Amino acid sequence: MNILFYLTPKANCELLYDDESIREALERLELSGFSALPIVNKENGLYRGTLTEGDLLWAMKNLCNMDLKEAETHNIMEITHSRDNTPVSISTEGNELMRKVLVQNFVPVVDDRDNFIGIVTRRSILREYMKSLGIEV
Repeated sequence: MNILFYLTPKANCELLYDDESIREALERLELSGFSALPIVNKENGLYRGTLTEGDLLWAMKNLCNMDLKEAETHNIMEITHSRDNTPVSISTEGNELMRKVLVQNFVPVVDDRDNFIGIVTRRSILREYMKSLGIEV
């Protein structure tokens, strides 16, 4: 299984940058329609973690006192992440990718220098599997 076949490239991914405020992250997450987004360093492209709706909810309560103005003063890297989607390299075997996609909606993919290059979604794998079985997608 070639991971690149299932890859959504970084240019086509919704993502957050690690220098964004909590308020910016809230707005981006809302517009994206997703429940979690990868966090990437804008300068060097390194994958920094995953931010979920739940993480933002607790950050608004615990860091920002439910105040959107205050959310502008806090960086998303101050937030405790309930879970970070563990990345894989482009050379990861298919079995390992399948194990990860069972427990993660998306799997971040990094190159040999740990630069974020995109994601593999559970949906993309299931779609190809259904096609291989002759099931209309």
